[in-house]
Amino acid sequence: MSENILELKDVRVSFKGANRQVKEVLKGVSFKLDRGEILGLAGESGSGKTTIAKSILGMVKPVSGECIVNTHNPQMVFQDPYGSLNPAKTVGWIMQEPLKMKGGMKAAERRDAVLSMLEEVGLGPEYYDRRSTELSGGQRQRVCIGAALMREPKLLIADEPVSALDVTVAAQVLKLMKELKEKRNLSMLFISHDLRVMYHFCDRVLILRDGRIIEEGVPSELYRNPKQEYTKLLLESAGIYN
Repeated sequence: MSENILELKDVRVSFKGANRQVKEVLKGVSFKLDRGEILGLAGESGSGKTTIAKSILGMVKPVSGECIVNTHNPQMVFQDPYGSLNPAKTVGWIMQEPLKMKGGMKAAERRDAVLSMLEEVGLGPEYYDRRSTELSGGQRQRVCIGAALMREPKLLIADEPVSALDVTVAAQVLKLMKELKEKRNLSMLFISHDLRVMYHFCDRVLILRDGRIIEEGVPSELYRNPKQEYTKLLLESAGIYN
């Protein structure tokens, strides 16, 4: 097994617009994600961050290049905890769904697994029968994280997982994700536009601009000495570099 849990090789993705013109969204993206690493992917809206995530998960097919995933069943945590959960279903039902799809477990076993996961993500058994409409944003995102982990993936893709939360709640969710990463030996691709969050959370950061990776490095070096003018502008807009 490769030491890289994920590798993208010259991935190119294009979409047809409303006027039938073809727009190239990813323009030869290449990078590796090591096992146990939290890799940050930063860039402005429309730079191609979510398209990279969807390419990795097989939701988008590249025109050329390849996404090599050296693990089974990678999972994704989405940006909007309000839109990610079915308001008509209970937390228990939502978190059991991945286990039902996998098969091989009795109802009582699935319930026990969900109760155990609820505890792991910082929610008690009383949340099992609640609906998402009864939960706060932070609680909903904890449910989303728990559901993503039910089938014990080793690769988690987090697409702006705390951008919809206030600062205090976001910090709590990030702390939980860091703890789960250590406990479960997870690798993460952490997608965000928030370079301040990435500084403390990520082991390495990639800067994406207009479908291309233009710079990468460990935060302590990249933030202090960015080589690209675009990176400097991103850092300045975040109040980090001057």
